[in-house]
Amino acid sequence: MRKSLKTKIIEVCNKKIDSKGNDVGLSFYAFFANKNDDPELLMEAAVWWIKTNKLNHFEKAVKIKNMVDSN
Repeated sequence: MRKSLKTKIIEVCNKKIDSKGNDVGLSFYAFFANKNDDPELLMEAAVWWIKTNKLNHFEKAVKIKNMVDSN
């Protein structure tokens, strides 16, 4: 996973956790705008989320942040 995506994921997770607490869930769509302006980056996130890690559609932000931090 490219560094810019890792950084974005950690930033979004931190923001969600800070505003809604440790139980907040999110999907990989949370890391993107509501328009498809970078399809390759979106697919990279989708492959990491769905194919590589076999995650559910919604996962706890804390879990995702820890997974990204550990890589």
